[in-house]
Amino acid sequence: MNNNLHPCLWYDGNAKAAAEFYCTLFPHSKITTDTPMVVNFELSGQKFMGLNGGPNFKFNPSVSFMVTCEADEEINELWKQLSDGGMVMMALDKYEWSERYGFVQDKFGLAWQIIKGKYSDVNQKITPTFLFVGKNYGRAEAAVKFYTIIFPASSINGILLYGPNEGEHQAGKVKHSQFILDEKVFMAMDGYGNHQFDFNEAISFVVECKDQKEIDNYWNALTAGGGQESMCGWLKDQFGVSWQIIPAKLGQLMSSPEKAQRVMPVLMQMKKIDIAALEKAAG
Repeated sequence: MNNNLHPCLWYDGNAKAAAEFYCTLFPHSKITTDTPMVVNFELSGQKFMGLNGGPNFKFNPSVSFMVTCEADEEINELWKQLSDGGMVMMALDKYEWSERYGFVQDKFGLAWQIIKGKYSDVNQKITPTFLFVGKNYGRAEAAVKFYTIIFPASSINGILLYGPNEGEHQAGKVKHSQFILDEKVFMAMDGYGNHQFDFNEAISFVVECKDQKEIDNYWNALTAGGGQESMCGWLKDQFGVSWQIIPAKLGQLMSSPEKAQRVMPVLMQMKKIDIAALEKAAG
């Protein structure tokens, strides 16, 4: 699987503990990078980054991870582990969209949706899912179209809207959508109601770029329409979703303590990343 685009999860010092926990839940999972700051891991072959960034940002249900399961035994075990020490938001039960479904925040605060369905409908075990609420309510469809224009190997699998008989506030809004960015499946939906959360930096999406041209293109496209530049390759798009636009060789540029000591001060001064300046600092 192409892992150039993957989620980054922000932790307050417990990224490794979280990664170890998640690796016990899914087959074909492992920790691939283990440093005090960054813990990279794979869950069912999908790449995740755990970042020990401090106490600034906390997970919330604006981004959750949908897990598609075919067997009840797997659902039962996942639900047991993820709900232990966590908070159930929708009980594991039968709903109109699935014979078994549940929504839970685990003991680290990360939100998961467990659903019984056919793997072949997604061809991906874990699917990042955006929930558009508050000031973003009603913008899910626009976001799906925005993202699928920006990323290569992208398409919209389907957008299901609420019908006119499903409430005046929800009619025409996105009940469910599935789309592909850079060969990876994502989902998005609108959430009506008084939700006390929104997108934040606790979950961002890392885009590893092969050269400066790619960095420039993604940076310009994702900040268009009211996005905000941040530091060290971070930005927020017009919907408030956080992205990290980084060179694929960033790890290589800081592959030794000596290089990292030279590169980090230069990186900390940047908004959009300048690869040539980092290469010069690395020596």
